[in-house]
Amino acid sequence: MELGLAGRRALVTGAGKGIGRSTVRALHAAGVRVVAVSRTQGDLDSLVRECPGVEPVCVDLGDWAATERALAGVGPVDLLVNNAAMALLQPFLEVTKEACDTAFDVNLRAVVQVSQVSGRGRGRGPLTVSEFQIVARGLIARGAPGSIVNVSSQASQRALANHSVYCATKGALDMLTKVMAMELGPHKIRVNTVNPTVVMTPMGKANWSDPMKAKTMLDRIPLGRFAEEQDVVDAILFLLSDRSSMTTGSAVPVDGGFLAT
Repeated sequence: MELGLAGRRALVTGAGKGIGRSTVRALHAAGVRVVAVSRTQGDLDSLVRECPGVEPVCVDLGDWAATERALAGVGPVDLLVNNAAMALLQPFLEVTKEACDTAFDVNLRAVVQVSQVSGRGRGRGPLTVSEFQIVARGLIARGAPGSIVNVSSQASQRALANHSVYCATKGALDMLTKVMAMELGPHKIRVNTVNPTVVMTPMGKANWSDPMKAKTMLDRIPLGRFAEEQDVVDAILFLLSDRSSMTTGSAVPVDGGFLAT
């Protein structure tokens, strides 16, 4: 299926590893100009070698001020994938303030900020609030349609042991997405989530390598397997493309039927 993404400009967070990195690769291969955001410089360096022309931005999205500075010169964006997230697993009775702050800062607050801030050109001196361009406002000013995909999780809709904070952040992300879709829809800006099950990223493989632990989840997935990175990337690309032009405010499961059980 031809997605018609060539020539557009996209920003992807959490681009150094896993789903984010695979998304950057796929967009780059489709002729999209990509801004890749990661907190790990080494990951960005190797990504640029792999995908020449990708624009790297190294920043910790949990730091609001640093994120403003880092994204100040990114410029207009047509497509946005908010993928960066943290999963700090603790039993409910042991949840700490630090875990709450860190997870909500990256998994939710950063989505709000990155979806807003796109910034002016680089190297023009100190920034003021009025000199920041907002992604959505920039699209509206240009009269251009846009698409935002927020990477959520099946954990937004199902309780998982030791995932109190993670489930809460992803549930909040799903509702934030609906509100964004409602408010931005009249301006032809679509906003959706993808909600994957366990994904076989390096982290996913490490966290679910115990056969007994994996079995408890696999037994709840009718298709009987975890997702591969490409499964999620394909859904993201579809939602970014005009092939999904009538889809907004939706949570698209990539879960092998987990949420149907």
